[in-house]
Amino acid sequence: MKKYLFLFVGLALAAAATIADATTMVPPGNRNSVQPDIPGASSRRTQATNTTFQAKYRKVYALLQNDADLRAKIGKAASAYGIDPMHIVGAIVGEHTYNVDAYDRLQTYYVKAISYLSSKLTFAYDGEDVGDFIQRPEFKKCAGMDDSYDLWECREQVWNHSFRGKTVGGEDFPNDRFGATFFQPYYAGQTFGLGQLNPLTALQMSDLVHKVSGLPELDVNDPNAVYKTIMDPDLTLPYVAATIRKSIDAYRTIAGFDISKNPGLTATLYNVGNPEQRAYALKAENDKRRAAGEPEKLPEENYYGWLVNDKLDELKALF
Repeated sequence: MKKYLFLFVGLALAAAATIADATTMVPPGNRNSVQPDIPGASSRRTQATNTTFQAKYRKVYALLQNDADLRAKIGKAASAYGIDPMHIVGAIVGEHTYNVDAYDRLQTYYVKAISYLSSKLTFAYDGEDVGDFIQRPEFKKCAGMDDSYDLWECREQVWNHSFRGKTVGGEDFPNDRFGATFFQPYYAGQTFGLGQLNPLTALQMSDLVHKVSGLPELDVNDPNAVYKTIMDPDLTLPYVAATIRKSIDAYRTIAGFDISKNPGLTATLYNVGNPEQRAYALKAENDKRRAAGEPEKLPEENYYGWLVNDKLDELKALF
């Protein structure tokens, strides 16, 4: 019996070593020597509010620097999801540097969260509620999926393949993202809160956050609760952490890269979304490279992640 036990342990260790060998650790820092181009939309948005990227960065840095409670909440969320706090910090800093200005005080986010309970929000397009839309026969293949991430990922793929930019049953659908079409009650592309999450991402992460943090599961038929979750820092930080955890896991299991030591990469994925699709694309590219005898391509940061890595020492000093 003891001999078989040692054999089993040995095989398990060998398997673990094989998995470890198959995963490439991406080193800290930027792969690009200079910052990649910043999108024009981000520049125009910043100019329209008579500010600069540097001023917006200093503002969000000051929020983190002046609020020990916020730093503690970030640390707690990071610990729960097994990630370095710098990943959460990077997402917050990137969003508030290139997306919207940070509020001066954390308390403002709580006030905003409460305000979303007072108005009736809907997730709909052209008068059709998304809860009714996903009952269409095209979404039937998603019906058996239990996990919220897989379920909403499937629904997003159905949207892209069957509806986006197409005419279905005499109805024209916009050539735009599922989240921008159905999940923005105010205007397309809008995100909210400390983590600048969009409602679709929150719905995807609902089961993981419920499992790890014990928060109530989100319901697509209760948009007000979804928006309150996005706006309330105590509720949204676990969702930010869960989103980052998903990206790290996707790149490890799909593309064979460990990005857990590079907050600029997780910030990039937080910015662009769809980590699994991007991991599959990187894997396909590296499969071709290996077949041609070429070195594999490491994941690279975009303009948003580049800033996070560039400022990382300064951000780490806060913690």
